[in-house]
This record gives sequence, structure tokens and C-alpha cells, in this order.
Amino acid sequence: MTPLPIIDAHQHFWNLERNYLPWLCDDPMIPFRYGDYSAIRRNYLPKDYRRDTTNYRVVGSVFIETEWDANTPIQETRWVHELAEREGLPSVMVAQARLDQPYVEDVLAAHCAYPLVRGIRHKPRAAPSPNAVETSAPGSMGDPAWRSGFARLAAHDLSFDLQSPWWHFHEAADLAAAYPDTTIIINHTGLPADRSEEGLQGWRKAMAQVAHHPNVKVKISGIGVQGAAWTEEANRRIVLETIELFGVERCMFASNFPVDSLVATFDTIFAGFFEITSELTNAEQRLLFHDNAQRIYRIPRKA
Repeated sequence: MTPLPIIDAHQHFWNLERNYLPWLCDDPMIPFRYGDYSAIRRNYLPKDYRRDTTNYRVVGSVFIETEWDANTPIQETRWVHELAEREGLPSVMVAQARLDQPYVEDVLAAHCAYPLVRGIRHKPRAAPSPNAVETSAPGSMGDPAWRSGFARLAAHDLSFDLQSPWWHFHEAADLAAAYPDTTIIINHTGLPADRSEEGLQGWRKAMAQVAHHPNVKVKISGIGVQGAAWTEEANRRIVLETIELFGVERCMFASNFPVDSLVATFDTIFAGFFEITSELTNAEQRLLFHDNAQRIYRIPRKA
């Protein structure tokens, strides 16, 4: 559909026959923002991803941890490296570490022994709504134990992928200010699920607060809404306001596949991204679809 190269800044692989991912393997299923996710409780490997992306020039990808069994996070990193060696994907990875655990330093050091590891993701505890936010709750971004683990990332030259609803972004802004040498990458556009005008105003204000800090970047992905079609019209405002707030040099497009296959095909999502940004220059589009991910995740240039 387009000659522009793409680095998919957020995607997953899993082999449920070989590996234990509790949310995908256990019953009952957990509450999930897209509702019933039984359709993705199956293996998803590079051959499946290449099939889904066949109409686009995907030249690299960033694997994001999959909530693998928290007792054995290094096993996921080992498995991903075996996959990359055999299949040529992913290009780099973001690994799992529980930042509020006393053994976090050992986990970080073990991950860093693997050459494709660029960052860490540990979803901080989140309140179910803006009115329920509890300052410094255990496991949250304000928790001293969690922040102690976060403080260790810079020494290992690791970035941090932050998946949290926007009503916690005052905590994310404080974190970014306290640790300016650590790159924080917001996942899934701050999770703007509430598309009411009030909800979007709250989302925009929160995104503006965290965008003030230059060490914060954002991935435009995960913007499907349960029970609604993924359309350009439905998501245009989210995409363009994110780019307006962060600038074209701090945003990256990503598929969140196979998770977002619950709401749209890869073609639908990326055709939407290209159409929404069609008035940008080719150079600006290249930043959003390829160059920023390559730079932020330190992906080697191919010869």
C-alpha cells in the first residue's frame, strides 16, 4: 500500500504450547479493555505476523513483554532471542521486571546480558477511574518501593514503557521530572477509552502535562474501543492531538498485534494512520512510521 518503511513500535509474539502466560492460559479470563479476548488465546508467531502485515513494508519491530509468568521473566527474554535468531523478528525487545520487588536489580542485570533488550515494562497499579486515584498506593508510580526500582533503570541504560490510564499522568510527569535521564515511553496513547467530550478533555489535559517533559515519548497504538469499529473518523482526533502535543519527533505508530486484531486488521489500522497523517510531509511521516522507533529503541541500521 505504501513504499514507506515501517518499524512497528509495539507488538507481541507468544507460543502457548511451550510457554506460560497466565492471562492467556488460565481460566477464567481476566477483565479486559476490549472485552472477550478468546480469539487471541492461540499461538502468535512471526509467520502469523508476516501474514497480517503482508501489504506493508514492515522492516522491523519492537517486542513488548507479554505478562509472562512473573516468576521466570528471564525465560521470556531467552525465548525472544531464540526467536529473533531463527526468524529475524523482533528487532529489539522490552522485557518484564517487577520494579517494586527487592530482587529487581538481579532481574535487570540478567536481562541486560541479552543484546536485544532495550527497556523494561511493569504496569504500575492503576485506579479504575479518575475519582479513585490514591496517592502513593502500593505498586503505583508514587509508591516509594516502585520508584526505587525505577531509579535503577538509568544505570543499566534501560528505557521504560509505561502502560497506565491517563488519570495517573500527574504521577508520570513527576517521575519524568525526577528521573530526566530515563526515557519514558507511553503505551497505547494513554488509553483514551472514554470518548465523551469530558473524557477527551481529561485525556488531553493529562497528555499535555506529561508531554511537557522531553524524556517522555508516546506510541500511538491501542486506540480501539470495545464494541465499536476502528475507523479513521473515530480515531483522527486522538492521533492528531497526540502529535500536536508531543511533536512528530516524539511519536511512533504501532500495531499492538495480535491484541488489536480484536478490534481491526493490521491493514485497517495502518491505512487509518496513513490517511490521518496524509497532509504531513513525507519526512514527517517517515519519523512517525520508522525513524523515531529506530532512534528511541536504538535499533541498528541495516546495511
